Amino acid sequence: MIAEIEIGRTYTGKVTAIAPFGLFVEILPGKEGLCHISEFSHERVNNLHDLIKTGDIVNVKVLDINERGQLKLSRKALLP
Repeated sequence: MIAEIEIGRTYTGKVTAIAPFGLFVEILPGKEGLCHISEFSHERVNNLHDLIKTGDIVNVKVLDINERGQLKLSRKALLP
């Protein structure tokens, strides 16, 4: 089964890594993208480790896919 990732679509994924600049989320098997720290919440976030941990499940929206196939994700876009 092969799924195609679509810009603008919402996915539920698992946090695979947390960096000072954002978190990496696997939205499909073998397909991982970056949710920049500025796209995590409407409020300013200083340390993602205070809010989330590796292995957590999050909902993210695909904002863009660049020419190298890298995914730009947003959690903030799904918040009220």
